[in-house]
Amino acid sequence: MRWIFRLLGIVILLAAFAVGAVFFLPKDRIAAIASDQLRAQTGRELTVSDEIALSFWPVLGVTTGPVTLSDADWAGPDPMMAAQGLSIGVDARALIGGEIKIKHIEAQSPVVRLTTRADGRGNWEFGEAPAADTQAGSGATASTQSFGLERLTLSDAQLIYTAAGAEPLVLSDLNATLDWPDPNGAADIAMSFTQGIAEMSFEGRIGGFGAFLEGAVAPVSLTGTVAGAALSFEGRASTGGDAAGRVEMSARDTGAVLAALGSPGAAPPAGFGQSAEAAMDLTFTEGNRITMRDLTLKLDQNLFTGAADILLSDVPQVTANLVAGDLDFSAVTNDGSGTASAAPAGSGWSKDPIDASGLAAMNGTIALAANSIDLGNIQLGASRLSLNIDRSRAVLQLGQVAVFDGSVTGQLVANNRNGLSVGGDLTASQIELERMLSDLAGITRLSGRADARVQFLGVGQTMDSIMKSLSGQGSLSTGRGLIAGIDLDRLMRSGDGTGGTTVFDSLSATYTMDKGNLFNSDLLLLLANFRAEGEGRIGIGAQDIDYLFTPIALRANSGQGLAIPVRIRGPWSNPRIIPDLSEALQLDVDGKVEEVKKDARESVERKLQEELGVIKEEGQSTEDAIKDALGERAKERLKKLLGGD
Repeated sequence: MRWIFRLLGIVILLAAFAVGAVFFLPKDRIAAIASDQLRAQTGRELTVSDEIALSFWPVLGVTTGPVTLSDADWAGPDPMMAAQGLSIGVDARALIGGEIKIKHIEAQSPVVRLTTRADGRGNWEFGEAPAADTQAGSGATASTQSFGLERLTLSDAQLIYTAAGAEPLVLSDLNATLDWPDPNGAADIAMSFTQGIAEMSFEGRIGGFGAFLEGAVAPVSLTGTVAGAALSFEGRASTGGDAAGRVEMSARDTGAVLAALGSPGAAPPAGFGQSAEAAMDLTFTEGNRITMRDLTLKLDQNLFTGAADILLSDVPQVTANLVAGDLDFSAVTNDGSGTASAAPAGSGWSKDPIDASGLAAMNGTIALAANSIDLGNIQLGASRLSLNIDRSRAVLQLGQVAVFDGSVTGQLVANNRNGLSVGGDLTASQIELERMLSDLAGITRLSGRADARVQFLGVGQTMDSIMKSLSGQGSLSTGRGLIAGIDLDRLMRSGDGTGGTTVFDSLSATYTMDKGNLFNSDLLLLLANFRAEGEGRIGIGAQDIDYLFTPIALRANSGQGLAIPVRIRGPWSNPRIIPDLSEALQLDVDGKVEEVKKDARESVERKLQEELGVIKEEGQSTEDAIKDALGERAKERLKKLLGGD
């Protein structure tokens, strides 16, 4: 028992000695060592206030008052870091052996300024550091002290990053830890911060962290979240901004992410990435150039693969080549019920403002090949498209687009440089007219395969103003087709052509457009027993029609032809189709009216000759002979009236 008490006594004496030693820790020396070692490592001056005190928890060491870390001489007068205080932890076991070994530094509420200059060098690249000064008042140099910073902590920090010539990027509420136990090994990093109202967090590992700080390329593994969106990077990077590796990201609500990053109301429409996933081999090089290869991009239900190159600037320059399967953008033109939201025929075009500001978001060229594209009221089949955007002017090249059971080539243009204008130059081959007219204009009476050409231009900030300003020209020709709602055969036989259908052999027409009206004067429709001609106006802007349609019965009137004009007038949704008698009275079909007039005149002349006994002299017309005969009769009657012989 006596030996046990002796051992306990020794332990108590040792503990008392250790506790007492703590109170005699050289606190000023610890702060000076930290300052000298930091100067030795970075070449920067760490200025520590005189408010130095011992600490026992959570680390054994000292705490300081305000501190500053000087910046590179080219970075400006502000310090690279200014903190309200530091906590410097030492190795307790080394301390018992008489050695001061700094293990942990924590900065409270620091403001950290990171800056790059025009040549790309950052103020965190320290380069060659000067030799450490002799430790004042200790009789030993700092270089003889063991320095191994295993952990660095920033609490409630603010990070201000300023690239050369750019506006500062400010990250607030930054909390970060750096675990770096081996100066020649890897470092583990964890951080969380706020930009705007977006909460972000990252954690990862950087291999060869010491060389990385000096600008060398090092292995980097990183995962993080941005306002609920997840991302990861596995590859290599440097502090100069160069990076190459595999990037994956996923966002369930991109609208929330964009709003958190300071762009409220920028949520894309359905089909364009309300939720998004992406994976790619990414390379980021000096000059803000991003290269994406083996790219997979999923925007809602739409999946794209391909490659892209981006040059980051005030207006990003984008070049991309994408391939897709079946794309669905129907929600852009559909309302909540899933039906097309375009105004029905006759009710007028939408007057909602068109926001074309997105045309200024980028410049560049995007090529797309897709199996099909669902635009809601228009269904495209296999399509090869190329979109070129330059200073708010977009040109969509249609290499080959399957649509309305045919194909279309040409280009569409949207220009928002000085107000919105839209135009196009399209050539269509074997388009099904019924599908096209029904989907685009609500017209369902005409069907058949058509070849067409149209050049158009419209100006305005609403669909209504654009359609009412349309100008241009075009042509249309079809083979065999059908007209619903009118029966030309019954019309020619009974005068009633309402109801039924008319099958025709061919149709051709050219037209011009001005102020939203389409004008045509050479419509020619050929049928087995008839032909039809047409002229008039189709109000594209007003969604109405005033058109004269003239069917001609080729086998009527002993083969001489019989024509009954039909006037089509009214709104697209319910036009009236009625015979036009006023036109019938004035109609001259292949000169037949003049022939009738001639026959009638000759019949009258023969009757007068018989009654008057007129005999034409050689070279005298029948009309002159009748006039002379009537003159002689008048003279005789006048003599009898005056009492002559």
